[in-house]
Amino acid sequence: MVLLNGNDLNSKVLYKLSTSDTKIGITDEAAEKVSKSFEFLNSVYSNINLYGINTGFGPMAQVRIHDDKLLELQYNLVRSHASGFPNYLDNFSCKAVFVARLNSLIRGHSSVSPNLINHMVNMYNNEMIPCIPVHGGVGASGDLIQLAHLALAVIGEGTVYFKGQMKDATDAYSATGLQPSNLVLREGLALINGTSAMTGVAALNIVNATTALEWILIFSVMINEVMEAFDDHLSAKLNATKKHSGQIEIARLARELLKGSKLIRVRNNHWDKEKSDNFFKEKVQEYYSLRCTPQILGPVYDTLSNAANVIDSELNSTSDNPIIDFETENVFHGGNFHGDYISLEMDKLKLVLTRMSMLSERQLNYLLNNRLNGKLPSFINLQTLGLNFGLQGLQFTATSTTAENQTLSTSSYIHSISSNNDNQDIVSMGFNSACLTARIIENTFEVISIQAAAVLQAVDALALKSHLSDYNRSVYDELRIIFPIITNDRSTSHELELLKDHLKKNGRNLIGFNEISD
Repeated sequence: MVLLNGNDLNSKVLYKLSTSDTKIGITDEAAEKVSKSFEFLNSVYSNINLYGINTGFGPMAQVRIHDDKLLELQYNLVRSHASGFPNYLDNFSCKAVFVARLNSLIRGHSSVSPNLINHMVNMYNNEMIPCIPVHGGVGASGDLIQLAHLALAVIGEGTVYFKGQMKDATDAYSATGLQPSNLVLREGLALINGTSAMTGVAALNIVNATTALEWILIFSVMINEVMEAFDDHLSAKLNATKKHSGQIEIARLARELLKGSKLIRVRNNHWDKEKSDNFFKEKVQEYYSLRCTPQILGPVYDTLSNAANVIDSELNSTSDNPIIDFETENVFHGGNFHGDYISLEMDKLKLVLTRMSMLSERQLNYLLNNRLNGKLPSFINLQTLGLNFGLQGLQFTATSTTAENQTLSTSSYIHSISSNNDNQDIVSMGFNSACLTARIIENTFEVISIQAAAVLQAVDALALKSHLSDYNRSVYDELRIIFPIITNDRSTSHELELLKDHLKKNGRNLIGFNEISD
């Protein structure tokens, strides 16, 4: 069981919760904060005007709501905002959103009841997860539409994933014996007013993007090895002359992966002028897609590292409004629901992921174009040239998918559109950014999978397996089981999907910033 306390949830833990059947609970300290916050608000709300309890919402905040309508107000808020089309995130992403919202609520600044928290824990542990729509919400005043669907399931309505299968909430409640939660005080607003939807998706994106970076680093290194590149562009001395930690770390990891290689060449005095012809048959240095790996993947590493910090901070923040401080007996009105932090980091992630897919596609092109590499048959075709096609068809898929990433990587952060009678006059579009990033990640894994198939094919074409580094030879053996060598032409669609699934689910634990990897 993972005990949540509202303070130390991170992307790694959330990913594991989302992809496993691990149960959750909350710490005694968190439970005490929830109870004290609820008791404080319950003791004062009837004597003062409080936004979210006895007023309207947004541009209607000046409307006083009479006491006999207070609970109806909370239910009306949830139901009216549960307006997303029934095109839902997958079960894993919905679990991440649910836990992210729960972790925010138990911090004690939202004044929800202990009953609501216990109910959400029971829902999760009974594998009853609210379905969250892909579209809706502008990422300021929170992920209102997405979280309204979460709240709808909490009160026994809407659609849920029950044990991984989509069901009506009423059927899931009947199967589990649980009773829906009754909203009290401001619980409708507390459930829907926050950044937990964009943050939950963003946290999964961080882990998946890290895995993608690990694999593209491995395949970049393997291509350098297969092409018998020189070692100096990965050297510590060369990369230390630039003061970027990501570049230095990528080069260091590359050197580790190459230990024991019989193919990478040491520069030494190989280019002694006295021993050279006037025209060199081999290049003095490799193409950029091989030689500049640290300079290209270094910024990706640094961007991911910073994004991981931001997402983990948001996971352990209170993104509600108003903020209830029971210790000082104050209520603060503000804009913690604004999702700019997540939107900006996801936009950055879009860019670096697209850049990764571009590097992968260019390295693929290098392997398939015999005029560039000078070693391999065209399209690494191991049968009859002209009659057979090798990896020609696979390249079209990789190129097209990379182009789509380039289109999708346009910023969401700068595309604010005023809404809500201009009350929400500048918004983050954070959930849009997080979902587009997730789609780019899926695309990137598709491109990397095709690159992997080409790298394996190149190793076989040149009979180099026994000359690879120990690490790369183990990668070859692992992936060849899933994707066999291409000799006679065959459809590879399902094999590529298996390869993509394997790569996505099996991070290599090379990159460990922010405890994303074990």
